[in-house]
Amino acid sequence: MTGKVVNLSKARKARAKGQDKARADANAVKFGRTKGEKAKERAEADKATRDLDGHERE
Repeated sequence: MTGKVVNLSKARKARAKGQDKARADANAVKFGRTKGEKAKERAEADKATRDLDGHERE
């Protein structure tokens, strides 16, 4: 029963660092867009709003 000696403090910190990295990667995919992509999306939303308002009855 000779096992590898593990420093629990270092293992806990390494696990936390891995979880933080995973969360950062997920946020980069979710929110990370270039300025051009943001502008394009904003322009498309504005056009959709104008088109919808153009079809509105009074």
